[in-house]
Amino acid sequence: MTLSSKPNDTMTKFGYPDTLIRDYRRWVVLLRPHQATLGALVLVCKDPAQAFGEVSPQAFSELQQVIGDIEAGLSAFRTYQKINYVMLMMVDKDVHFHVLPRYESEQVFDGTAFPDKGWPAVPDLTAGVHPDSAALASLGTALKAAWPSGPV
Repeated sequence: MTLSSKPNDTMTKFGYPDTLIRDYRRWVVLLRPHQATLGALVLVCKDPAQAFGEVSPQAFSELQQVIGDIEAGLSAFRTYQKINYVMLMMVDKDVHFHVLPRYESEQVFDGTAFPDKGWPAVPDLTAGVHPDSAALASLGTALKAAWPSGPV
């Protein structure tokens, strides 16, 4: 963590630090414990913001690099047909996006099938797979290996 030594509530809910894929100055990319689609992530802002308009100019500026890294990393991991960034913030108040790579066919990772139940329409966040801790760790390792390296 660079801005604050304490993760916000949304980061904690989504398993930080165990689910951390990449830590940026003002954002973290986490592996979503409930995989609505294979490779689903949560992009959480470290700013103390509970509305998108409250995010600092620095965080908005860094967002371009983070999005580029997300799309490059997910593409290197698995070819997806679309990507959805869903900002709901109804339960988890800190600014965050659910990042969902979308697939027109079922994906298999480490022997587990990951369907995209909402394809080709709105993603179904209630569907998907709840990997156990070992499977989630394996998926996290694969995503980190596919992630673009370079300065943060």
